[in-house]
Amino acid sequence: MKRVAQVIGVPPQHWEAYERYHAAVWPTVLEQIALSNIQNYSIYRHGELLFSYFEYVGDDYEADMARMAADPETQRWWSLQQPLQRPLEGRAEGEWWAEMAEVFHQD
Repeated sequence: MKRVAQVIGVPPQHWEAYERYHAAVWPTVLEQIALSNIQNYSIYRHGELLFSYFEYVGDDYEADMARMAADPETQRWWSLQQPLQRPLEGRAEGEWWAEMAEVFHQD
């Protein structure tokens, strides 16, 4: 299993819309998340930051993420979410959400 933590900004004027969307995530998006071998997915907000955590349980992370990115419903969902978000400076090339390095973990 691969644990993934990511962070992105969300300006105050977008909090309400972002939280409203995520109170009723589309079933097709949830289905694609599961088909992409993602489990235990959470998003938290602290001030102007969103923090996400999920566990990837497949054997080809890059292929599963590419398949999710190619899904038309996921693309449509992202097209609504991306204007609400503010990517962080210093993120790796090609990242929207900045992936975080794991410093500590205990089961």
